Amino acid sequence: MTSLEASAPAGSERHFTVGVTGMTCAACAGRIERVLKRMPGVAAANVNLATEIAQVDGDARVTSAAVEAAIAKAGYGTRPVDHSGAPEDQGKLQRELVSILIGAVLTLPLIAPMLVELVGGHLMLSAWWQLALATPVQFWLGAPFYRGAWKALRGGTANMDVLVALGTSAAFGLSLYLMAGGGVHLYFESAAVIIVLVRLGKWLEARAKRRTLKALEALESLRPTEALVRRDGADAAVPVAALRVGDLLVVKPGARIAADGVVAEGRSAVDQSLLTGESRPVDVEAEDHVIGGAVNGDGLLLVRVTAVGAESMLSRIVRMVAEAQGAKAPIQRLVDKISAVFVPVVLVIALLTVAGWLIAGQGWEPAVLHAVAVLVIACPCALGLATPTAIMVGTGVGAKNGILIRDAVALETAGATTVMAFDKTGTLTVGKPKLTEIVTDLPRDRALALATALQQGANHPLAHAVVEAASHVTAPPVSDLRSLPGRGVAGRVDGQYLLLGNGRLMQDAGIDVSVLRAAAQTLQDQGNSVSYLADAEARRALAVLGFGDAPKPTVKQALAALRALGVRTLMLTGDNEAAARHLAAEIGLDDVRAELLPADKVGAIAALKGKGETVAMVGDGINDAPALAAADLGIAMATGTDVAIETAGIALMRGDPLLAPAAIDLARATKRKIVQNLVWAFLFNVLGIPLAAIGGLTPIVAGAAMALSSVTVVTNALSLNRWRFRFGEVR
Repeated sequence: MTSLEASAPAGSERHFTVGVTGMTCAACAGRIERVLKRMPGVAAANVNLATEIAQVDGDARVTSAAVEAAIAKAGYGTRPVDHSGAPEDQGKLQRELVSILIGAVLTLPLIAPMLVELVGGHLMLSAWWQLALATPVQFWLGAPFYRGAWKALRGGTANMDVLVALGTSAAFGLSLYLMAGGGVHLYFESAAVIIVLVRLGKWLEARAKRRTLKALEALESLRPTEALVRRDGADAAVPVAALRVGDLLVVKPGARIAADGVVAEGRSAVDQSLLTGESRPVDVEAEDHVIGGAVNGDGLLLVRVTAVGAESMLSRIVRMVAEAQGAKAPIQRLVDKISAVFVPVVLVIALLTVAGWLIAGQGWEPAVLHAVAVLVIACPCALGLATPTAIMVGTGVGAKNGILIRDAVALETAGATTVMAFDKTGTLTVGKPKLTEIVTDLPRDRALALATALQQGANHPLAHAVVEAASHVTAPPVSDLRSLPGRGVAGRVDGQYLLLGNGRLMQDAGIDVSVLRAAAQTLQDQGNSVSYLADAEARRALAVLGFGDAPKPTVKQALAALRALGVRTLMLTGDNEAAARHLAAEIGLDDVRAELLPADKVGAIAALKGKGETVAMVGDGINDAPALAAADLGIAMATGTDVAIETAGIALMRGDPLLAPAAIDLARATKRKIVQNLVWAFLFNVLGIPLAAIGGLTPIVAGAAMALSSVTVVTNALSLNRWRFRFGEVR
């Protein structure tokens, strides 16, 4: 398979990504999309003009050969997909520039008489010389327009190539007609200048589009080609493609880590800025996770490989960014509808222009010239580039700052967010609570041992805090252990059936906590979360445990930034009411809902959506999966390999709360660029076409304006690279 990449089927579903060649405007992308959607088994098709990539989803009936054949039937070619570079490679751009320069040299003598006339001089080339200079420009430099027009017409559609080929041919043909009649004033220069300017505009556009993929190129450059592996006691260099899970990597100081893994031996600091946006090196030691592509500092590390190939963090990030850049924003649907009828309408307007000037008695010469201006000024290139180029740059800027945006829908939803809900532990707080107090009638170590027995093997932060505090005691064996989501755990220890959990669990189980209620209230008033240890059969509480977890350093700044952006903040937590409100008051949250089960969080989000709010939910991407899915936008906040890249609408590669408002700010900046581009593109055509029809634009001016329009749209999108978060430093 040379031109397609097919993901592994999920059930009977398949996803294809194919590079497309030969597209010149939005009408081309729309034509291919319609052809693909008519294929048996295709559920969805999206063609992106800026990236020149088509994405196709379908069932088992859809094959790579069928997709390629459908694109070929539509009059276009296919190419291998390479996420590391732009559609046009550097060599092709250089060859294109040489062709344009040759065309410009041939065209310059044709426009020289006009230039000389501006300074009061007089110069006139003979008709035969004009024909000799214009012919190679028309039929050699202009050949791509003729080929593209023929393919489009053969496929039953019309595109930019049709407009340019028809317009320049009309100017060239009119000149031949006048030349045959002995006319002196010819229009070869109009046809030649239009071709040179349009080709130059496409070259500038292609060069600018290369810059929109810089984020992907930077990520791809992190892939090492070789790794030093220790096998059977000997170190040997092997290709990265040959690595296996479980291999032991030897990572020397200054070397790039070849694959995701866990540090088996050694201590160092690793630079993973291009992967997570974290500007400072991260200290690592035994048992810490490291990401393939990060650069080791000054220590020697032995790393046990945990993921390779497509499952590695770097591959997943590249895949997510590439798919986001190729996705189509909802606002693009309006553009697609317009593009589908745009070129045919322009052809009708051009015919009406000819008819109007003839009826006005002006003759064929001005009628044809004004129709040519209409055809050239109407090319819908800028319209097709307005949205995808802004999305490409916006998602790329996000990736550089540790904000991975899954698709254009997530980007648009982020910009429209009115309420942002947060989980507490690990999102607003550091996520490493400490056991601060135990109030019990039992010996303290006995209570600790019982609690530890129930919590061993659990992955909850409070469980880790209990186990850490009980490192000096021996936990007895436990049986019948079971997890009670959102409430706690239960199990039999030394013959007693015990419960360890929150107040709701105690209430549901009918446990009498009155003897410990005052102590629990004191702990909660101090901002602690509390859990009860209870004997389920005796229905009495044995101990109350208090846990303290510090707010993240930037959380107040993040909430203030959200408030400045007009986004209300809300905490949804299973923690007790008093502790939750203590934290909310400390960090400046707008609202808090406490003592919630996972289903209650979903209900709270649904209620907000029912009031017309656009809700984003920020959590760790694992424990908060139901709430993340229920929200209009799920934002997974985590670090390293724990981030839920595959499922979150937006994944924050660091646990910095400032990234949440930064994502909103970036999404809104991208949306502004999309709107600016669309306004420019629409106004350009809406004002330019009638102006050309009434004789306000010459064909040469129309050609220059059309080329300038596309370049302006791409350049405006590229200005997003200067985006900086206004409310803090996220690097």
